[in-house]
Amino acid sequence: MTSSTEQFEGAPLIAPSSVDHPLYDQVVEACRSVYDPEIPVNIYELGLIYTIEISPENEIRVVMTLTAPGCPVAGEMPGWVAEAIEPLPGVKQVDVELTWEPPWGMEMMSDEARLELGFM
Repeated sequence: MTSSTEQFEGAPLIAPSSVDHPLYDQVVEACRSVYDPEIPVNIYELGLIYTIEISPENEIRVVMTLTAPGCPVAGEMPGWVAEAIEPLPGVKQVDVELTWEPPWGMEMMSDEARLELGFM
């Protein structure tokens, strides 16, 4: 018997987010304030934020990706995300990690992002 959250062998693993943490919604809103300069949609709706992990001590770890490895802001985007989250009340520390696994795909965008970009 397998649970619905169990990963299939070979499937990309995206760690679960700390959705039950009191800071989670505020962190999501902070991520929504960051935009990819080439796309008029925030990075959260684009599906670039894979995991928001919040420790009991309010240390936040964000795992994110970019639309492409050659993205011109690749070096800057994690800093923008950290700068958006750090001012939130109660946040002790923010670490933003860039990953290329799994690679980003258009299917990761929210319906809002697809609508905004004319894909639906």
